[in-house]
Amino acid sequence: MLEAVIRKNCPPLAPIPTGVEPELNKLEHVKAVLFDVYGTLFVSGSGDVGTAAAMDTAEALTQALTASGFEGDLEQAGRIGKDLLKTEIMERHKAGHAAGIDFPEVEIVRIWGKVLSSLFNTTINLGQTRRLALEYECRVNPVFPMPGSLETIEALAQRGFMLGIVSNAQFYTPLLFSAFFGKTVEQCGFDPDCCIWSFEELKAKPSDDLFPKVGKFLHDKYNIELGETVYVGNDMLNDVYCAQRAGCQTVLFAGDQRSLRLRENDEWCLAIQPNAVITSLDQLLENL
Repeated sequence: MLEAVIRKNCPPLAPIPTGVEPELNKLEHVKAVLFDVYGTLFVSGSGDVGTAAAMDTAEALTQALTASGFEGDLEQAGRIGKDLLKTEIMERHKAGHAAGIDFPEVEIVRIWGKVLSSLFNTTINLGQTRRLALEYECRVNPVFPMPGSLETIEALAQRGFMLGIVSNAQFYTPLLFSAFFGKTVEQCGFDPDCCIWSFEELKAKPSDDLFPKVGKFLHDKYNIELGETVYVGNDMLNDVYCAQRAGCQTVLFAGDQRSLRLRENDEWCLAIQPNAVITSLDQLLENL
């Protein structure tokens, strides 16, 4: 069970204070709340999905191969595989750019399938490939629920807000909810139609295409406009800039030093400010 892999390899992580002062401004006319995942609803050991943490990635891959039932010289496979992984991701991004996609996203199971086929000179079944992808991710980017995340989600749902997600993600990202909360994304209160995962779109934030897509669902299903929606995230470019550009109100989550991205020297972010700043998720309830 993949959720068990997450729980086994992701021990408790506490957020590191940022020193940022909250700005608890009242947000008006909000009917829907959308969230980022990594660094917002979940503490991220490396700060974002798929980003290598302190552990050497060769060692992490060797451990993941062992845990996933592979055999052979796994230390060598770890050394070679980490470079194959990087090269394959770069090639997929290059192909995406050539196809006119500004911010291409990969589907990590396909990437790992090609890497593993090269390492072991055979096609690896889907189940073992998914297990390996998750074992590796948990080692380079362990995660744990942000304090108050489930309680905040449930409180917002009880107040009648429509809830959704726009996240740079992979297949294992929705599994975090069932692994830690014992509930699926939908059971936590999110509408699956309003959950946009980058690996399904093959586009990543800060692409301009993701928020309009969730906006169409909100309009068609609930008659809610993006101006009546607030987006909560930890990154001034990928979250605040993108959401504001699409017409959302925004809340910057500045609750963990690992993942807070202020982007103070990014030209796209120089002229924007979030509508509010929070340092703990329960403060969101004061803004709405």
